[in-house]
Amino acid sequence: MVNFALKIGADFENIASLQPQGGCDDPSFSYFFKLKCGSCNEVTQKETCVSLGETVPLPVGKGTTNLIQKCKFCGREGTITMFPGRGYPLTQRLSQAGHDSALMVFDCRGYEPVDFVFGGGWKAESLEGTIFEDIDLSGGEFVEYDEKGQCPVMISNLRAIFKVW
Repeated sequence: MVNFALKIGADFENIASLQPQGGCDDPSFSYFFKLKCGSCNEVTQKETCVSLGETVPLPVGKGTTNLIQKCKFCGREGTITMFPGRGYPLTQRLSQAGHDSALMVFDCRGYEPVDFVFGGGWKAESLEGTIFEDIDLSGGEFVEYDEKGQCPVMISNLRAIFKVW
């Protein structure tokens, strides 16, 4: 069992925070990333989708997990279980210091998460308190105008990495 934290970073212009639409523990937010098999080291060709709101029973025992998947190359089965309550938004303070924010922690058995893909479903707050919802970060950046603050806002240079937690 190895726990991995998904850590994200970005450059902010007039942005106070960035997080999934319903917060870091949003049950409907989908995390997309590839998986590296712990047995044969092959990486999946397509991204896998995992969310807190979707659980499946474990094949052995009484618990549940968020994903059970079999490696297409070697046939080994692995699971990914998400741990809510351990993530926090990326803030301006962290961004300016060049630090990343841990959004979610994943318990990975048989797999290692790699190559997180930014998509839709994000929320940002400007320094003036304006909330921008349903942001799609698949293009690598977000640019808008904050009417309340009368200034442009921007999220750029997105980065994501999975770190052993």
